[in-house]
Amino acid sequence: MLKPSKLGYAELTVRDLEGMTHYYSEILGFTLMEEDEQGRRYFSSGLDHHNIILTPVNESNLLSMGFQLAKDVSLIDAQKELNKLGVPSELKTDAQPGISEFLELQDPDGFNVHLYTEIEMPAPRFKEKGIIPNKLGHLALASTNPIKTAEFYKDVLGFYYTDKIDERANFLTCNTDHHVLNVSNLGKRLGQSNLYHIAFELRDASHQYQAMDILARNNIKVLWGPNRHTAGHNIAAYHHDPDGNLVELFIDMDQLIPGLGYFDPRPWHEDFPMLPRYWDDNSQWGTKFEETLLDYASKKFEKVSNKN
Repeated sequence: MLKPSKLGYAELTVRDLEGMTHYYSEILGFTLMEEDEQGRRYFSSGLDHHNIILTPVNESNLLSMGFQLAKDVSLIDAQKELNKLGVPSELKTDAQPGISEFLELQDPDGFNVHLYTEIEMPAPRFKEKGIIPNKLGHLALASTNPIKTAEFYKDVLGFYYTDKIDERANFLTCNTDHHVLNVSNLGKRLGQSNLYHIAFELRDASHQYQAMDILARNNIKVLWGPNRHTAGHNIAAYHHDPDGNLVELFIDMDQLIPGLGYFDPRPWHEDFPMLPRYWDDNSQWGTKFEETLLDYASKKFEKVSNKN
C-alpha cells in the first residue's frame, strides 16, 4: 500500500495575494523562493524548496496538498497501484518548481493530492524575523462527506486514525505526528468543501508566547487559545490570516509509536497507555471561548456573502 512519509506543502488559492505574501514572509517568517509565470508564489520554511504555495484567484481555498513518499518508491508503480484501487491519477512532469514529477489525484472532496518522492532542498534556513515555525504541521479539511474522505486517506494512502471528536473531526496520520490531516464536517455545514484550518508547529511554550506577541504587534487577534486540545494534546492558538483562513500555531503534539499503537506517554495524558479514542470535546482544560473553532473558520464565508 502507498504510504506518504510527510506532509510537504499546501497550495492555497488567495484573494489578497499581497496581503498573504506579507503575512507569510514578514509575520510567519517564511522565505519567498520564487514566483512563476502564472503568478504563484513559493515559500520555504527553511529546507525544502517550498512548503506553501500562494495561487492568485478570486477565491480563498485549499487547492492542493503535497505528500512526500519514500525515495525508493516508483511513481509509475504507485500509479499502477492507484489504478488497481480504481483511483485515477496523472503523472505530471515539471509542473512545479523544485519538483520534477508528481502524481496528481483528487480526494472525494475535490482537493488535489500530489504524491512525490523528491523535492529540491535549497535550504534557505530559518529566518531571524517573524514567528518562524518548525514546519507545516497539519491541514484540517472542511469536508462535505468527512467519513468518506477519511476512509479514502486510510484505504488509498495508508493513513490511520488516531482520534475522533463527535462527528466534527477525524484525525489521521501517515507518520508519528498525532495528525497530519483533520477531516471535519465543516463542509457539510457550509455546503461546500474548503479549508478548515492550516497549522504550524512551534518549538516550545516560550516560542508560542513570542508568536502571540508578534501577532499582537501586527494587530492580529488571537481568537481561541492558547489551550490544550484533547485529541493530540497539542497546546494551540488560532488566528485569521489576511484571507480569512483560520491558522493554528501549536506545540506539544502527541507522538504515535506506530508499531505499538499508542502515544508516547506524557504527564497530561488521561489514559496510560494513551490509545486512539473518541472524545466529546476539543478542550482538555475545559476552557470555554466566545465561539467555536468551526464558527471562527466560517467567518470568511460570511464576509464573502456580505460583499455579494
